[in-house]
Amino acid sequence: MIAPLPAAARPFVAFPALLREHGIAVAPEQTTAFLMAVELLGPRSIEHVRKAAVATLSPHPEQRVRFDALFDMHFLGAIAEPGEEDWTADEEMSIQEDTGSREILIGEEVNETGQASTEAEALSIRRLGALDESETLRRFGRALPAALPRRRGYRHRTARRGPMVDLARSLRDAIRHDGEVLSLKKLRRVTRPRPILLLIDVSGSMKQRSDANLALAHTIVQALPRTEVFTFGTRLTRVTRALRRRRREQALAEASGLVADWDGGTRIGDALQAFLAVPRFASYARGAVVVVLSDGLERGDPMAMVTAVARLAARAHRIDWLTPLAADPTYRPETEALRLIAPQLASLSDGGSTARICRHILSLGGTEAA
Repeated sequence: MIAPLPAAARPFVAFPALLREHGIAVAPEQTTAFLMAVELLGPRSIEHVRKAAVATLSPHPEQRVRFDALFDMHFLGAIAEPGEEDWTADEEMSIQEDTGSREILIGEEVNETGQASTEAEALSIRRLGALDESETLRRFGRALPAALPRRRGYRHRTARRGPMVDLARSLRDAIRHDGEVLSLKKLRRVTRPRPILLLIDVSGSMKQRSDANLALAHTIVQALPRTEVFTFGTRLTRVTRALRRRRREQALAEASGLVADWDGGTRIGDALQAFLAVPRFASYARGAVVVVLSDGLERGDPMAMVTAVARLAARAHRIDWLTPLAADPTYRPETEALRLIAPQLASLSDGGSTARICRHILSLGGTEAA
């Protein structure tokens, strides 16, 4: 017999159903992720619920106005139909909350060129262009599986030497020699590459590297099945499934349609906290090599970024932060957040070109197991 749904969870389960009724696609796994995010966040205010909904249900930019209207109608008691510009809240259902939270800016006036660091959110669709780095990426993809840090697996294989005895093989060999044990067969644990978690900054200040970094991510996903890729700027987007397409042009075209915050603001801390708020996403960091491709020009609360990186470092094998600004030999971290997280990083290195990023990733390790 299936247990009835708790009364407290019913409004959160009903909200994705309401979205589907109004033409906003929501997958079952997104509903589950939304419930997990709400449970993990607390939540202490309705804005926490809104952030969890945006991070997990991922509304398309063109549907964001309708999404917000439906959210306000469902959770705040708005009495207008979704899509109307003016609406009021039902006084009996309105929820009082802390108004000290930072307002999210949305607009083009703050960052008209899309190349500066800002916290304003600019929603747009972008088409990734073709890059002339195919040979570099091809060589990188072939060398990558053997050039990553490795970890001990749970499987064993036969070996000439090893700490464990292969009892089954040893007994079969003894039977062939009338019960006399001539030698003990050995086993050793196999090693396998550590998973990779790739976090790519697509904000305005990283505009010159966004296309190349997504192409690099496609190569890594094709070379290593245990790879997860997320983009962040003012929101978090998982693009792993799109990058699993074998043809690079198709993969990048699909990924570009998923990302809504191209060339917008930079709120790294909020994006990382959204990542850690979903247990399934946070599990991708466990024991992984985390590579962050970002200039680190955080425009949000620096302590949010510091807290999130500390939690990420506790799960990951190592965190490597690659920034184009480090191409200058005299580079020193400029933002307060980047200076504070430096002790948590395994390296803060040059990420100004695809060749340098490939060289750094290939140098991360060889055959060591931990």
